[in-house]
Amino acid sequence: MRANVALSDVAVATGGRSWSLARPISEPYIDLAPVTATSWVKRAIDLIVALAGLAVLLPLFAIVALAIKLDSAGPVFYGQMRAGKDGRPFQMLKFRSMQQNADSLKAGLQQLNEVSGPIFKIRCDPRVTRVGCFIRRFSLDELPQLLNVVRGEMSLVGPRPLPVAEAEQCKGWQRGRLRALPGITGLWQVSGRTEIPFHDMVQLDLQYIRNWSLGLDLEILLRTIPAVLTTKGAY
Repeated sequence: MRANVALSDVAVATGGRSWSLARPISEPYIDLAPVTATSWVKRAIDLIVALAGLAVLLPLFAIVALAIKLDSAGPVFYGQMRAGKDGRPFQMLKFRSMQQNADSLKAGLQQLNEVSGPIFKIRCDPRVTRVGCFIRRFSLDELPQLLNVVRGEMSLVGPRPLPVAEAEQCKGWQRGRLRALPGITGLWQVSGRTEIPFHDMVQLDLQYIRNWSLGLDLEILLRTIPAVLTTKGAY
């Protein structure tokens, strides 16, 4: 069941720039409005590419699904509640890369967290399965998010959606990243992923939102290919 989150916006003119005061999740944030508003063209491209990708990648989906089932007990897909545009929660889909009870084990591993901010990441996470290690390394676990794009919950390019609990820990200006539809890839992914500190990740997200264009989306999509193949910052 999807939750409805109230959103109130107040425009404030400051120094020739447009500021927005919004209330995603539970706290207000202030950030700069984008230079160019996103258009229906972005949504049309998302839909066409996602549907085409699902059709072309269907054999790969079947292979990954079979490998997951043969490797460990549990479902093929894993759904996690993430904070979407304006903080509205949605279920983000992934191929399951961890053991079935991974969420219940997270609390006992908090002291091993290797990244800054509210994000939780461990380079050698003991919960990751053998197949999971491979599909995470090459970002194959993210492919089911093409379904989220078709459903309008995500875009091909945008800020990476955080789990709801982690998004709740973001403060002030950091919540400005919630004003855009989250993406499968973005500036953070093509700039080093987990090697980038959380503070810098948010700055990259805001930079993307303020300077969005179809050309920027295309550039990020093209840069995603070598970023995936080199596996930089992927774990």
